Amino acid sequence: MNSPSRVITFVNAAHFIDHYSMLIFAAAVIIMGPALGMAYSELLPYATPGFVAFGAGSLVTGWLGDRWSRRHMMVIFFSGIGASMIAVGFVQTPLQLGAALLAIGLFASIYHPVGTAMIVSYADKLGREMGLNGVWGNLGVASSALVTGVIGQYLGWRWAFIAPGIVTILIGVAFALMVVHEDRTGTRQAAAQARVAKEDMWRVFLALLIVVIAISTTFNAITVAMPKLFAERLAGLTNSPALLGVIAAGVYVFGAMTQYTIGKLIDHYSLKTVMLPLSFLLAPFMYFAATLSNLPLIIASIGIVMGAFGQVTVNDAMVGKYTTEEWRSRAYSVRYFVGFTAAGASVGLVAWLYEKGGFVTMLQTFGALCLLVIVAAIILPREIRVPAAQTAP
Repeated sequence: MNSPSRVITFVNAAHFIDHYSMLIFAAAVIIMGPALGMAYSELLPYATPGFVAFGAGSLVTGWLGDRWSRRHMMVIFFSGIGASMIAVGFVQTPLQLGAALLAIGLFASIYHPVGTAMIVSYADKLGREMGLNGVWGNLGVASSALVTGVIGQYLGWRWAFIAPGIVTILIGVAFALMVVHEDRTGTRQAAAQARVAKEDMWRVFLALLIVVIAISTTFNAITVAMPKLFAERLAGLTNSPALLGVIAAGVYVFGAMTQYTIGKLIDHYSLKTVMLPLSFLLAPFMYFAATLSNLPLIIASIGIVMGAFGQVTVNDAMVGKYTTEEWRSRAYSVRYFVGFTAAGASVGLVAWLYEKGGFVTMLQTFGALCLLVIVAAIILPREIRVPAAQTAP
C-alpha cells in the first residue's frame, strides 16, 4: 500500500501543473501576438482544440484509470504534458502552435478523472483533502499568470513554456520512482458517503449537470480572459506584464482560501447547506465587474474567483460523496467531459464576445449564465449521510 500522504502530495502537485499548463497560453498570448504578427482575437482561438480535448479526453482516461492503472496514467500525465509544454516553445507557425496546445489538452485530460479519484481514495477527511487539492489547482492558475508574465518579460514567451515543461518531467520521474502500482484494497473512501431518497436522485443529476456546465464555462472564461482584462482595465495602476501577473496571482489566492474553507465546511454540513449561499456570489460580481476598472475591478474579481472556485470544490465533493471506488474515475470522467467540453467552447465565445462588445458584453453574458447556479442549488435535495467505509487492515 502506498503512503497516502505521499500519493496525495504528488497528486496535488499534478493538479497545480494541470491548471498551470492549460493557462500559460492565456497569459503569454499578450506578448505572443506582436511576435507572431497576429491580433489577440485571431490568436486566442488556437487554444480551443486543446480545451475541447481537455474535456473530451477525460472519458477515455477515466475508463483507463479504473480498468488499467491510475498510477500508470499519472506517469503518462507528467511525461506527456511536460513534453508538450516544451514543444510549444519551439513552434514556428500558428498550425504548429495549435497542434502543441492540443497535445497539452490531451495529456491534461488525464488528471481530473484519475487524480481526483486518487485523492478521494486515499483521503482521511474527504472535504479537507478536496479543499486542499483545490488550493493546489488554484495556485497553479495564479502562478501561471505570475510566472508567465515574469518569464515572458525577461526571457521571452518561448521559455515560459519550456521551463515548466522541464520541471514537470522531473516531477514525473520522482513520481514513477516513489509511487508503486496502486493497491486499492485499503482505500479509505471505498463506499459512497451520502445518499438521497431514490425518488430524488434525478434532482442530484440535474443540479450537477446545470452547475457543472455553468461553472466550468464561467471558470474557464474568467481564467482565460483575466490577463487581458487586467492589461486593459488596470492601465491606471500599471502596464508591466510582471506586475499584472502579481495582481492576478493575488486575486486567485482568495479563490484558494475559499476552496480550503468550503472543503472544511463540507466535512461538517450537507452539500446543499454549503452550496446554496455560495451560489449567490457569482452573478452580481460578474455584472459589476463589467464596467469597473483599477482597484474596484480587482475587488470585484476577488468576488468572482471566490464564487467560481468555491463551486468547483462543491462539484468535485458531490461526485466523490455519491460514488463508490469501483466507478469513481468513470464518474469523474463524465463530470469533467461535460464541464471541460463546455469550457472549451467558452474560449471561442470569449474571443467572439470580446470582438463584438469588449469585456462589458463578455462579463455580462457570463454573469447571466451564472444565475443558473442558484437554480441548481435550489434543486439539489437534502442528503442522508452514511458512514464512510472503514480502511481495510
